[in-house]
Amino acid sequence: MTDEHTLLARVFLARVVEPGDEVAGRWIRERGAHEVARRLKSAGEPLPGVGDKRWSGLLARAERADPRADLVLARRAGARFVAPGDTEWPTQLDDLGDARPVGLWVRGRPSLRMWSLRAVAVVGARACTEYGAHMAAALAAGLAERGWVVVSGGAYGVDGAAHRGALGAGGATVAVLACGVDRPYPRGHTELIGRIAEQGLVVGELPPGEHPTQSRFVLRNRVIAALTRGTVVVEAALRSGSLVTARAAQRLGRFTMGVPGPATSGLSAGVHELLRGEAALVTDAAEVVELVGDMGELAPARRDPVLPRDLLEPGAGQVLAALPGNRSASPEEVARGARTSEDEAVARLYELRALGYVERHGDGWKLTRQAMISVREGRSPS
Repeated sequence: MTDEHTLLARVFLARVVEPGDEVAGRWIRERGAHEVARRLKSAGEPLPGVGDKRWSGLLARAERADPRADLVLARRAGARFVAPGDTEWPTQLDDLGDARPVGLWVRGRPSLRMWSLRAVAVVGARACTEYGAHMAAALAAGLAERGWVVVSGGAYGVDGAAHRGALGAGGATVAVLACGVDRPYPRGHTELIGRIAEQGLVVGELPPGEHPTQSRFVLRNRVIAALTRGTVVVEAALRSGSLVTARAAQRLGRFTMGVPGPATSGLSAGVHELLRGEAALVTDAAEVVELVGDMGELAPARRDPVLPRDLLEPGAGQVLAALPGNRSASPEEVARGARTSEDEAVARLYELRALGYVERHGDGWKLTRQAMISVREGRSPS
């Protein structure tokens, strides 16, 4: 458990240091959070790896940082600060190395660590199509029904559809924001993010009141990738931010999956590029779980539907196939087509008549009208 001095130091650093700052991460790893915070507060000589200009910027932010005030603001918003070493800290975030978050602000009752043990990211385009929104919601609902936590970024489009799909199934979902957890973004998702905080978790690296920027969105994606066992991209253009999440997942050794779309759709071009590489193609929650789940969690085998004629004995099937579709045929002609004796062909024709496939026409045999329709549509002729 983080002691009070280290907790305050990390809360201080979360206000001063930008997410994903590997130089600051190395300072913390080598010197400890308390010592790095002390050096920034004392405004002494720059720590190694930064120039005077950047050091001055850090010192200016350090002057305004008030960790105790940030903790009070967080409590008012129903949030807490989770630091490395805490029992709630998801240790898979340590895979980020020096880019690991200084800590995470967490809003919601469940344990982030426990939920992250069985989590999948579902991400994609903000300006998604109806198909993309449908697939995201269906995947998320299916994952939730199987006991998996759905993680996404709370954005419009695929992210929102994924969160709603999980919530609608009564399941668990986590929104990882690129701003303070006390100020939902985008504004149009205020109600949705509030629902997530009540039923799931809202998570962010930035302290209360902080606003999102383009770079913060990009860096947020590494947390989504690291928290989860795998990332599913539903729709993504070639320059989509969701591809950043997928590539981060690949670097971390996580599963990367893509849902295919029309070959002519620019919104699926990025997904298809992933699928040309190391990503796995998935179409439903069962296929996702087969990849990220435990041994034995296999997706059902996909087979063509069984047609009534598939259940015929091989000899009867050969005789049926030998009958012309538009006229009657003599037993001799049927026997030649089925490569059998005439007596065997006649015996099989009577068997097929009992099943409703054929009927006699004078000295010949012909498919019944119902049989011709059933052969085309795959139904029983009876």
